Amino acid sequence: MVEGFIIVLFAFLCELIDSSLGMLYGTILSPVLIIMGYDPLVVVPSILFSQAIGGIIASIGHHRLKNVDFTIREDIMKRLADLGYIEAFRKSTTRDMKVVFVITCFGILATIIGSLISISISKVALKTYIGVLVLAMGVILLLRSRFNFSWKRVLGIGILSAFNKGISGGGFGPVVTSGQIISGRESRESIGATTLSEAPICITGFLTYLIKNGLSKWNLVIFLTAGAVLGAIIGPHITKKFKSEKKLRLCLGILVTLLGMWTLVKTWLI
Repeated sequence: MVEGFIIVLFAFLCELIDSSLGMLYGTILSPVLIIMGYDPLVVVPSILFSQAIGGIIASIGHHRLKNVDFTIREDIMKRLADLGYIEAFRKSTTRDMKVVFVITCFGILATIIGSLISISISKVALKTYIGVLVLAMGVILLLRSRFNFSWKRVLGIGILSAFNKGISGGGFGPVVTSGQIISGRESRESIGATTLSEAPICITGFLTYLIKNGLSKWNLVIFLTAGAVLGAIIGPHITKKFKSEKKLRLCLGILVTLLGMWTLVKTWLI
C-alpha cells in the first residue's frame, strides 16, 4: 500500500512537470521504477499508457485555458464532401491542430517502425546523439529571443523527433517542445501541442508493446495512471501562470539545456 502511494506520488509529480513544461515524464519515471525493482517489460507499457491518459486530460486543460487552440470547425464533415480531405482539414482546423497532426503522424509511424526493426547502433552513441541534440536546442532557446514561424521547420522537427523516437525511444518531449519554439511558435502553444501529440503516439506504442509482449501485471498501470491524471489536471494551470513568454521560454531553455547536459554526463561519467 505504501509503495503504491509512492508510485502515485511520483507519477503525479512527473506528469505535473510534463503537462506544464512539455517534457520529462518518462525520463524521470523509467529509472525510478527500475530502481524500485520493476521489470522494464512492465515499466515501459505502464508509462506509455499512463502518459497517454495524462496527455489527453492535460490537452483538454490547455485548450480550455487558452494556452493552445485545438478548435475544429463543426462543419468539417460537410467540407470533407465539398473540398476533399486535405483542403477540408486545412480550412477547418487551427494552426495548433495542424502542428499536432504533423508531429503525431511522424511519431506514430516511427513508433511502429521502431518496434518492428532492430537498429544496431550502440547505446552510448544513441544517448550521446540525443544529449548533444537536446543540449544544442536548449542553448539556442537561451541565446535567441525571437523566432519567425516556419512550416518547413515544423516539418523538420516532426521528422527529427520521429527519427529519435524510432531509433532510441527517447528525446521526444524536449526535442518537440523546444523545436516548435525554434520554429517560431510560442512556448504555451508548443507545450500544449506536444502534450496532445504524445497521447496517440503513446497509445500506439502501448498497443504495439501489448501485442508483442503482453502485460502480466496491471497494478503499476493503475497506480501510474491515477497519479498522471491528478498531475494532468493541475499542469496546464501552471503553464497559464507564466504571464511572460520570455520567462517561460527562459525556463524551458534552462530545463532543456540541463537535460541535455545530464544525458551526456550520465552516458559518459556515471
